[in-house]
Amino acid sequence: MALRLPTARRGTVRTSVALAALAALAACSDSVTAPTSGLRASAVAPSLEASPELNPGAHRMHRVREYYASHNAGKTGSGTGISYHGGALLTAKTNVAAVYWAAAPVFTNGPTPGTYGAASGDASLVGFFLSHIGGSPYFNINTTYYNGSGTHVTNQVNYTQYWAANTSVPAAGASVTDAQMIALLQAGFNSGALTYDASTVYAIFSAGTVNLGGGFGTQYCAYHTTGTVTVGGVSKTVIYAAMPYNYAYPSSCTSGLGAPNGDPGADYEVNTLVHEVEESTTDYLGNAWYDRQGYENADKCAWTWGTTSTAANGAKYNITIGGKNFLVQQNWVNAGSGGCALKY
Repeated sequence: MALRLPTARRGTVRTSVALAALAALAACSDSVTAPTSGLRASAVAPSLEASPELNPGAHRMHRVREYYASHNAGKTGSGTGISYHGGALLTAKTNVAAVYWAAAPVFTNGPTPGTYGAASGDASLVGFFLSHIGGSPYFNINTTYYNGSGTHVTNQVNYTQYWAANTSVPAAGASVTDAQMIALLQAGFNSGALTYDASTVYAIFSAGTVNLGGGFGTQYCAYHTTGTVTVGGVSKTVIYAAMPYNYAYPSSCTSGLGAPNGDPGADYEVNTLVHEVEESTTDYLGNAWYDRQGYENADKCAWTWGTTSTAANGAKYNITIGGKNFLVQQNWVNAGSGGCALKY
């Protein structure tokens, strides 16, 4: 049965609501241009005509665990169970930049607040994951997706840069709008802390109960979307992912199956992180790959683990990259008859 949510619960954010907060953030940076938001629809499963997944103006959400437990229908329709709708993909490569927005390191061994630089300066488990997921059998699943010219996604993820932003840090429990997140990215581009790239997913991480987007822990655990920034006087589309601290809501936003690396904050974060990275790769504008319910590839397998093994500390894991074990959800293979898998 289709789940219908009231409009106010669909994650819709209008930039004008946040003008005061945006101005406050802009005051802390050099000439921040008031950007516009390019938000995409949420991973809800109502009818096609009313689907907020297909209508502009809302987030592309990684819903909380209990939502998918009752509403993820898996394969729908014929063929592989997912369809191409003509939009853009990141086919040549997927770059990722980590933006840690906190007064202290968000994850163990993370970058010192106030610093920025190449990915090699990020010694956190999240940084390790981003540096090793490209080329893996797991991310290779995304090569089954292609654009209108038949060009397939390549199995290439590059962790290119980080910025540990420590200005205008939101307080615990504060709701942060998309306008504020876009203004943060704009400030990074203006100052040189971030380098703009059209093929980069800018993953914005927060600490504790900071509520990126306003529905963290109750509606979703993360989401991806786009916004507009100004670089060199030219308006540019920026791809970004809101990555709140999942361990703050263990029943809704973690597997509950333990931390295989003994680092719960980062161990649980990589699951939603790779979800958003792979969806940004195959559907960053919300008009490329999704099924008849509006589910993107990672949505169709959300919170499912496939075959797991047990780490020495008793935690579960299902993939090993770079010699470390991780527990990540399966992803949808767009080949044969389709299906959730951990490798291709």
